[in-house]
Amino acid sequence: GEECVSRLNGMFAFALWDANRHRLFIARDRLGIKPLFYAYEPGKHLIFGSEIKAVLKAGVNRECDLQALYDYLSLMYVPTPATAYKAIRKLPSGCWLTCSANGLEIREYWDLPIPAAGQESSPEAFSEDELIDRLQAAIQRHMIADVPVGALLSGGLDSTTVIAVMARKLNVPVQTFTMGFDRRSYDESADARLVAETLGTKHLEEVLTADRVPAVPELLAMFDEPFADYSAIPTFLVSRLAASRVKVVLTGDGGDEIFAGYPTHVAYKVAEYYRYLPSSFREHVIKPLVNALPTSMERISFDYKAKRFVTGANLPLGPGHYSWKVIFTEQDKRMLVSPDFYEIEPEDTYRIFARHFARARDAHPLNQLLYVDAKTFLLDDNLVKVDRMTMANSLEARVPLLDYELVEYVTLLSPRLKTKGLQTKVLLRNAARSLLPSSIRRGKKKGFTPPLPVWLKKGLREFVLDILSERRIREIGFLSEAYCRSLLEDHFRGRKDNNREIWTLIALVCWWEREGAA
Repeated sequence: GEECVSRLNGMFAFALWDANRHRLFIARDRLGIKPLFYAYEPGKHLIFGSEIKAVLKAGVNRECDLQALYDYLSLMYVPTPATAYKAIRKLPSGCWLTCSANGLEIREYWDLPIPAAGQESSPEAFSEDELIDRLQAAIQRHMIADVPVGALLSGGLDSTTVIAVMARKLNVPVQTFTMGFDRRSYDESADARLVAETLGTKHLEEVLTADRVPAVPELLAMFDEPFADYSAIPTFLVSRLAASRVKVVLTGDGGDEIFAGYPTHVAYKVAEYYRYLPSSFREHVIKPLVNALPTSMERISFDYKAKRFVTGANLPLGPGHYSWKVIFTEQDKRMLVSPDFYEIEPEDTYRIFARHFARARDAHPLNQLLYVDAKTFLLDDNLVKVDRMTMANSLEARVPLLDYELVEYVTLLSPRLKTKGLQTKVLLRNAARSLLPSSIRRGKKKGFTPPLPVWLKKGLREFVLDILSERRIREIGFLSEAYCRSLLEDHFRGRKDNNREIWTLIALVCWWEREGAA
């Protein structure tokens, strides 16, 4: 029966028709690696598919969900369970759905373990060898295939560790693929090359420049709704490169959310000390000095981190964490969105995060952050990006770091093992000592992100001005032309780095025009 899902380990979204009980059963994997969309109208139909476009083709109402678009402007993705269409919903991760003459029911069959603070496993009970054994078992499970299996190599710790286990523990020849960038602070291709040489992989790499960016509207169309994580561009191209040699690749996705790899996973500790300073000194001395720092267009620059930090350092854990993630704040949206839009009385987007924080409220602060990241950014951004961009190239991507048995084990470990001071991902760095040289293990996080801030000012400038022209903004009908123009002017003149805000609007305009054409 429904409990079949508890016996599965992997990525899946499937539907079974129970002819005896006249009931449809649909399930989605625990972490939400694979997508499932559905439209339900009581007494009429249940339509489902792995893409929104498939559901729309069945004639489902195309009315836009304005609350979803409002949330998108803050998050650069539409959060589960919503989609950009009122009639279509996402089945949440770790859930199954049944539909019969009695109606539709959705139940959760799995969730990330959330141990109460102090109830995690003892640090003394942890063994690096056991973690490596569990990593090896997870990776070995994900390598079962009838075709050669390669790996996407960013040069970062997560993908490097996966490949090191493949090469050194499982002793298999590995083909690796990397996309480099034409700006040093963004480029990890030299690190990836060092990894490939160290581990003896058969390595292929390309360098992405602004003039090699694929047709943006066509690429964005693959998401079926507004989606503005522009690391989709190199993900699409490295997937195309890999697909020229293999049919399946392993990736390091999920490592940051499971092993605590984002700056926010240590920033909350710094904020605790920061709040000991007199409030007048924080507000009238430190904050003005930080906000006066010159804007840098480099990857995760000091001024970016400092400005994000002082914005949320005085806030409680949840709102403070959200302040690192938000693209357009509620205040920003008041200036960006026309007054007519507010006739729907949209809810504050932070409610999405608040709901998940409430569920994890008894956990250690770090475990709260990891839980919320897994339920938001990992689910609706990172996994969506990888799934759509690999599948667009007929490439299957597997994510062994999200093997649920490994995830449950790591989640229950003491937070003291996961970060130390300002060092992220300590657990994985230490465990990889037997697999990787220290120069690789200690590398700083860059992420698989192209130098878009620079490209917007140069190589992509004409494209940006065309997509965000006053005519196109006016045709959408609910965006402020003046506010959009000021975002572009501030970015082009180097007063602010508005690359994420600009790309969020570009993706929205491209989707809106595509939807209008449909």
